[in-house]
Amino acid sequence: MAPATVSRRSEAEGDGRDLTLKWSGRISLTARILALNIFALALLAGGFFYLDSYRTRILDNRTAQASREARLIAAAMVSTPADHRGDLALRLARDTDTRIRLFAADGRPIADTRAMGLRNFVLVDPNKEGWGLQAARFLDAVIDTVVNAPRAPLYRERKEGAEWPDVRTARTTLAAPATVWRAPDRTPVITAAAGLGDGEVVMTTVNARDITQTVRLERFRLGIVLAIVTLVSIFLSLFLARTIVRPLRRLARAAVRVRLGRAREVVVPRLPSRRDEIGSLARALSDMSQALRARIDATEAFAADVTHEMKNPLASLRSAVDGLANVKDPALQERLLAIVRDDVHRLDRLITDISEASRLDAQLSRAKFDAVDVLAMLAALIEQRITRGIERGVRIRFDDRARNGALVMGEGARLERVFENLFDNAVSFSPDNGLITVAATVADGDLVIRVEDEGPGVPEEAREAVFRRFQSIRPENEEFGKHSGLGLAIARTIVEGHQGTIAVESREDRLSGARFVVRLPLAPG
Repeated sequence: MAPATVSRRSEAEGDGRDLTLKWSGRISLTARILALNIFALALLAGGFFYLDSYRTRILDNRTAQASREARLIAAAMVSTPADHRGDLALRLARDTDTRIRLFAADGRPIADTRAMGLRNFVLVDPNKEGWGLQAARFLDAVIDTVVNAPRAPLYRERKEGAEWPDVRTARTTLAAPATVWRAPDRTPVITAAAGLGDGEVVMTTVNARDITQTVRLERFRLGIVLAIVTLVSIFLSLFLARTIVRPLRRLARAAVRVRLGRAREVVVPRLPSRRDEIGSLARALSDMSQALRARIDATEAFAADVTHEMKNPLASLRSAVDGLANVKDPALQERLLAIVRDDVHRLDRLITDISEASRLDAQLSRAKFDAVDVLAMLAALIEQRITRGIERGVRIRFDDRARNGALVMGEGARLERVFENLFDNAVSFSPDNGLITVAATVADGDLVIRVEDEGPGVPEEAREAVFRRFQSIRPENEEFGKHSGLGLAIARTIVEGHQGTIAVESREDRLSGARFVVRLPLAPG
């Protein structure tokens, strides 16, 4: 049961990742940058909803103010004779910019400042109606709907005092109740009432248009800021997308052309002016394409060289085989058979070296390096050669100046192949009874091995060519076809795979001969 559960969970997670990749793959980088910046602006647009709570706080303060004014007006009315209360209400209405009404104990209206000619309470002014106000009201309605703001009851005129909830409450309590209403133009209307002690009630009414105007003004300012920030954000997003997406598209087109097999025709832009990650990516891709181009060229050149090198022994072998069918002389047949054997051995050696050279890079990339005592390796290789015997009386001397041993990180068998090739090369070029000197020193954190011979040396113009495949300079008295021309090329590949270098130079003592110098980094610690 547990494995099945894990399998189902893995499949579900895999499906989730696939859906995420499919979703992100359908949206361009430019669209994503714009979407993220617009999302941040959407958070700023939330300030429009904050204005609703700002309006609520203002209304609460104005409602409390209306209650206090109603109590003060009621206190002034109580100390005024009944026949002068209308004049007092008119003066107070002018000072407070409110509409004041007096109701008798039975609810009958006694006085009304509007009926007295004071027109300071107008719900709708036809002279100020226009498309601007209509748009503002529409926006008010939209925002109220979005934020789910409570909707005040619609304000309507009532003749009797009992029809006003504030008046009914003021008759039975000492408090001054207040109510918020909604005018036809969506502005708040605040009413408040206070009792006079003998059943009469005074009621104030004010149309608080200034609250709506304040909120609309703040909303307009916020809208201006939001519009400017939106334009700047879009511009910066497009600029950022251009600086990122455009070079990436150039690199992608170049990569596609390389994939289509046009590596020689493609020049991957290096973007030298870019010092950021995209510039680093461009230069890395350019270096990679150049390395790929060099590898393709090297592969093609290697294939051509292999074809050329194999044609020579095959042509010789075919001639010898054809001659065997026509030659009857036993001595001549034996000579032809010897040629056949030499050509077969040459082909076998050539195929073996070619196979090793072609697989060497891949094998070195997968090899596990261990600490190798190169000095002990050199001593053992030299001892083996002396024990087997060296042709033409050639001698080998090992000068171990490092003394206490030197460890390098590498693959022992590969490093043995390097030094075996160098020893073979030195023996081939050494004169009869010549001396080969092998010296090992430590310098600048590297183990330096020098192999010197007393042969003719390597011309300065050919010191780099000898490390190329199928490029070699052989002694004049050496039998043709004894070497494939891959030994030094294989040696350089192995040394460079160990993060080292190999080169050929003249001897310091100015004597004839060549010196091969191998540098390998010492193992840490």
